Amino acid sequence: HTTARTGTVQIKQNVEERSLTVMLAVDVSASGDFGSVSQSKRELAAELAAVLALSAVLNNDRVGLLLFTDAVECYLPPRTGRRQALAIVLAILTHEARSPRTSLRQALEVLGNALRRRATVFVLSDFCDTAFEGALRLAARRHDVVAIRVYDPIEARLPEVGWLVCEDAETGEVVELNTRDPEVRRALERERAARAAHLDDVFRRAGVDGVACQTGEPYRRALLQFFEQRLRRVRPAEPTGG
Repeated sequence: HTTARTGTVQIKQNVEERSLTVMLAVDVSASGDFGSVSQSKRELAAELAAVLALSAVLNNDRVGLLLFTDAVECYLPPRTGRRQALAIVLAILTHEARSPRTSLRQALEVLGNALRRRATVFVLSDFCDTAFEGALRLAARRHDVVAIRVYDPIEARLPEVGWLVCEDAETGEVVELNTRDPEVRRALERERAARAAHLDDVFRRAGVDGVACQTGEPYRRALLQFFEQRLRRVRPAEPTGG
């Protein structure tokens, strides 16, 4: 019967549409190796990526991985299955970066060319980079992009420990700071606040959702709150009784 055949096709199509493609773009540049607590930014990003990969597999979604510095260093095309999740976790934990630097623009452009169908793209990075805004906006037009910013407590509040020698892991630049000097602390606080506000603005203008996770702190609540907010935004309001 024609109606029966049409109904079967429609059901198959709906099942296929519900199966998502999830892509994890993980920053493995040298700035991620920094950690003032027991966990580095890279270790937190790896743990978050592993949780997202396993969640995708449990949901029967296709999941892939892209590890990047200033170039794409590893790419696993999206696939389903537990073996794929294990391959992603293994790649994240064992990969040794070939470059210390970061290029979010390069990673986003490669993703744009590699993903033919619409995907949910999680970008896990400390976003210590510039000139990626255009690539982020373009990626967000084609995909559902989520920016997961990992940061260290020192990046949120500098401790008063006297003179501190800081080296930029990606450029090698060395700076000496007197952390007890009120003027130095105020200047650093202004710089941090301006950078955080700039990132929020970049994400907002690109149409990208953002969530921040701190090393050494449980991330479950931050992720749950984030996904609950997304659900409320897309789910229609429940009708009120009357």
